[in-house]
Amino acid sequence: MLLWLLLAGALLLGLHFLLHRTLLRLPRCTSNVQLHGRTAVVTGSNTGIGKATAKELAQRGARVILACRDQRRAQAAVQEITMETGNQQVIFMHLDLASLKSVRCFAETFLRTESRLDLLINNAGLIKDGRTEDGFGMIFGVNHLGHFLLTVLLLDRLKASGSGRVVTVASIGHRYGKIDFGCLTTHRDLAAGDSNYQLFQKYCDSKLCNVLFTYELARRLQGSGVCCYSLHPVDAESGAQTTLHCALEQGMEHLSGHYFSQCAPLLDVQAKARDAAVAKKLWELSERFCGLSL
Repeated sequence: MLLWLLLAGALLLGLHFLLHRTLLRLPRCTSNVQLHGRTAVVTGSNTGIGKATAKELAQRGARVILACRDQRRAQAAVQEITMETGNQQVIFMHLDLASLKSVRCFAETFLRTESRLDLLINNAGLIKDGRTEDGFGMIFGVNHLGHFLLTVLLLDRLKASGSGRVVTVASIGHRYGKIDFGCLTTHRDLAAGDSNYQLFQKYCDSKLCNVLFTYELARRLQGSGVCCYSLHPVDAESGAQTTLHCALEQGMEHLSGHYFSQCAPLLDVQAKARDAAVAKKLWELSERFCGLSL
């Protein structure tokens, strides 16, 4: 009986391995671009997709800024990435996306201490109830608003590099999202309530914000040399591949503003994800929330 169980277990493991090597194997970033002399910022890079992304950028020679809230975990990630890549230019800078003050402090410190920025990877995200330091819904504040302000504050440094890129990790969940401007205006949140279902809906709404933000950002960046992309990730390793593709693949300038999945642009996205009027309105409201508009 034990022998049969062992054989069955070995068969299942073999089948699992075969599926992952064939049918379930997801596309990988094929770019061989090296990044010596370039600087990248990756938010939420102490774990998961963010850490996998930061590690690959470091492996290619970039100076990588791990922009994270938890210093202990971020320092551990810095040490791990440094040991595995041999790149000594991997550093931690504190960033709490749930605090607009922290975002501003990060940008001020970065602009004062770093001479260039080539890649901004807006990777961090969460699904959690509560409010940010500034009174916004936590999911909206972290997943969209914090990254919005960070990007705007760093745009001039990206433009100065001549070919900067902004890559924002969204999700296929954006398909189920909606933008309720009435609720945003009155409640500073994407929706009312904090049940599990409502939190999931807010997450989907925030991911639609990510896609619309990228769409509007591309319009505003025309002629600047900076490109931007949003994407759907998967697991840590496979998900990082699409991030890396958007950050590194050459000849994609004409696809700025597009949404990617499995290392390819999706050209049949829903109309609500490319609604110019909604994207512009979201941008202008975000400016007001961040105190950027007159």
